Amino acid sequence: MVARTGLIDRTVEQLRESVIDGTWPVGSRIPTEADLASTLGVGRNTIREAVQSLVHSGLLVRRQGSGTYVLSDSELSVALGRQIEHVHQQHILEVRRSLEVEAARLAARRRTERDVMTLRSLNEGRQQSFSVGDVDSMVTSDLALHRAIVAAARNPLLLDLYENLLDAIGDSIRANVETDHPDHTHDELVEAIVDGDEDAAAREIYAYLELYLEALTS
Repeated sequence: MVARTGLIDRTVEQLRESVIDGTWPVGSRIPTEADLASTLGVGRNTIREAVQSLVHSGLLVRRQGSGTYVLSDSELSVALGRQIEHVHQQHILEVRRSLEVEAARLAARRRTERDVMTLRSLNEGRQQSFSVGDVDSMVTSDLALHRAIVAAARNPLLLDLYENLLDAIGDSIRANVETDHPDHTHDELVEAIVDGDEDAAAREIYAYLELYLEALTS
């Protein structure tokens, strides 16, 4: 029993790796049980149990009469998605504040010249979107700038956490845009990062998100 459990665990890891590394892209159908058993050198029952484990974790989904497909390439994304379905906008903003304040501080410390060019370009695009007033463009451009700031922080775990929350953050931004709140320019935030002023960068993003939190809780 111990040996079989170990075999199943190893098979799960092999299948998971094919999902995570993009061998099986999201939306694609994975090989049949027979093909996988032949490729990995294990029995079909082992494949069936390993696949079921990844179905349970949310990476794969079975479609009757069609096969098994890749639903997601991140178990973290699946787990967070299940939680986010039931949280309040206030909770999302509080998490954004926690992540983005530190991201802004780190970005000011670690930004490169390429980051500077990217942030200024995205900020200009954001300003244009807000001046036109197109909601979809406003959300897209604002989200792109915030993600670029997190990327400039040069912390892969922080970026992974943020990217797994992008859908919820996009919804948060849309909710903010669709209220009567005026746009709060990100010029000072971007320039603080460009100047390497960690405290100013953290202060700017904190104040920006705090305005929306106060509006929700007042």
